[in-house]
Amino acid sequence: MVDYQMLLENAKSARERAYTPYSRFKVGAAVLTASGRIFHGCNIENAAYPVCLCAERSALAAAWSAGETEFVAIAVVADTPGPVAPCGMCRQFMFELAPDMPVLLANLADQTQPTTPRELLPGGFARESLTAND
Repeated sequence: MVDYQMLLENAKSARERAYTPYSRFKVGAAVLTASGRIFHGCNIENAAYPVCLCAERSALAAAWSAGETEFVAIAVVADTPGPVAPCGMCRQFMFELAPDMPVLLANLADQTQPTTPRELLPGGFARESLTAND
């Protein structure tokens, strides 16, 4: 059983480490892996805007880089009027790594929306979509 409140608190903590000198829009994420480890991610901006890294991708990349490739759930939080919506790149990233992983979207007022990458990106582009899978 996933303790979503604990995962959300971890995402809030990660949000505080965001580097957002341009937008001032801090986002935090926390991903729980099958081994029980939690990896944090935050958005990191850059003056060359396309180089920015979102919290969701940051957390998943940290886990994957540590050898954790089975994901149980992820929580994402930002200071938004309703639960934060992931960008298109993050939707694709989550879809490819764990299309049916529970995703808890939230804001600082603890409004939440449970979903999955498959629900966030209907008809998502997967590895199987490629014709040359050598």
